[in-house]
Amino acid sequence: MGAPEKPPASRREDKLFGTPERWVREKQFLRTYRFVAGVDEVGRGALAGPVVAAAVILPSDFDHPELADSKCLSPEKREELYEIIVREAVSWAVARIENDVIDQIGILKASLRAMAKALQDLDPQPQLALIDGRFTTPWVGLQKAIIDGDALCRSIAAASIIAKVTRDRIMTEAAKQFPLYSFERHKGYATKQHLEALKAHGPCPLHRRSFRPISETERPEEAGSLRRRSFGLVFSP
Repeated sequence: MGAPEKPPASRREDKLFGTPERWVREKQFLRTYRFVAGVDEVGRGALAGPVVAAAVILPSDFDHPELADSKCLSPEKREELYEIIVREAVSWAVARIENDVIDQIGILKASLRAMAKALQDLDPQPQLALIDGRFTTPWVGLQKAIIDGDALCRSIAAASIIAKVTRDRIMTEAAKQFPLYSFERHKGYATKQHLEALKAHGPCPLHRRSFRPISETERPEEAGSLRRRSFGLVFSP
């Protein structure tokens, strides 16, 4: 589909609410297409858990004053906007690729696969999909990759919120099964607390074995005992 769009430096400031350029890129596409979907993913850089993608088609007149890239919002505001988006959207869908598949095919391919699956589950199907980032997906329809898309396109910003809230809920629930890792706090990312838990207990079944530092510290002969310890059990050698 050609090279991804990269906004000029001035447009990188358009995350600020109420600026004249707000969502200008998507508004240009809406002059031609009725159903434009925004797509984003969350969890690419995490050490544990799935990568989650969301696709959202918004009504042409939707513009909440606090809608923004999920990274710019507090958890409470994301939850609030999540409820508004799922209520008002023409269509929305989420998809997840689990950590074992990520280890098999790589995080980039897994992310693109999740985004394609989310697009496939939309009804109606979009006439155009706007993908956050540099790459288009395996989805068969018309699509365009937009760098900093979550700052330029309202539907991508909405998708980033849906994906983030969904994945945060998944990891909070996972913390109940694997309490040693405090997933409810860091959601699987490489915080100091998470790295210390990994050092103390080894990886659990949700960890991505192909990701550093896990791939560098786990020796094959240790894998069985580390998995057993991750469930909170201690076995003598």
